Amino acid sequence: MAHAWMPTSPCGPSCLTGDEPTVGPLHAALRLCGAVAVLVAAALSAPLLPLIGRRGREFVAKAIFRTLLRAVGVRLVVTGADELRAGRSRGALVVANHISWLDIAAVNAVRPMRALAKQDIRAWPVLGPVVAAAGTLFVDRERLRTLPDTVASVATAVRGGSLVYVCPEGTTWCGQGGMGRFRPALFQAAIDGGVPVRPIALRYRVANGPETPAPAFIGTETIIESVRRTARLKGLVLEVRVLDELAPGRADNRAQLAELAEAAVNSALGRVTIPTQTRRVSPLVPRRRKPKTAA
Repeated sequence: MAHAWMPTSPCGPSCLTGDEPTVGPLHAALRLCGAVAVLVAAALSAPLLPLIGRRGREFVAKAIFRTLLRAVGVRLVVTGADELRAGRSRGALVVANHISWLDIAAVNAVRPMRALAKQDIRAWPVLGPVVAAAGTLFVDRERLRTLPDTVASVATAVRGGSLVYVCPEGTTWCGQGGMGRFRPALFQAAIDGGVPVRPIALRYRVANGPETPAPAFIGTETIIESVRRTARLKGLVLEVRVLDELAPGRADNRAQLAELAEAAVNSALGRVTIPTQTRRVSPLVPRRRKPKTAA
């Protein structure tokens, strides 16, 4: 059951212009077949991953996600990837704006990591089992009382050295003209875990063209409808920009940390936001009175 705090987005079918270049039906069908083949291969190989070392698992996972993106016709353009690869033994909370089901594939194509995803994804055909096998943490958005346990699970993971990717908007936006506010709850995991926050900015555009909402997974459409529309796009480019981390102690609380991360992503996307500035007030010190001089 939905609750008053359920994340919502104004985006829906009206955001989709439908004027992007597309490939023919046969080409789109071949892309879909290729994507299914990649996911089936990933699902079959998942039981073998624990048998190889961490670097081996990361190599295989990165190859799977990069191949999946190529299969559906997406060209990945990454800026700042070295920042995300640094500090491999240190955990971090990785946050990004949320537009499409492709987001998680793009981030993992840069560096494989655990993710926090909505419970519904477990039931997605083919993709669900692959996501679960990758160590994904799941959140039941309809049961608000489970949120503290979810935050605690994320804090435990990052404290143990894992990168955990979350979408603090809580739902998808079309990416046209703005994005949702970063809700502060999950940032508590970074504070409790004593780890940095690593913002990432995502943008979809057509080749040599403007930003496009076509890959967005929005409104009441099904994942199948979104995948089919994405597979028809011609020259889709997914830009991933890894931003400077927000070190532990940079903010006094989770709300300020969320504002700083949101402002960083907006700035990278060419949008201006000004995070709330906290004015630190020094404790009052009684002024020492000058002794009166005798007249």
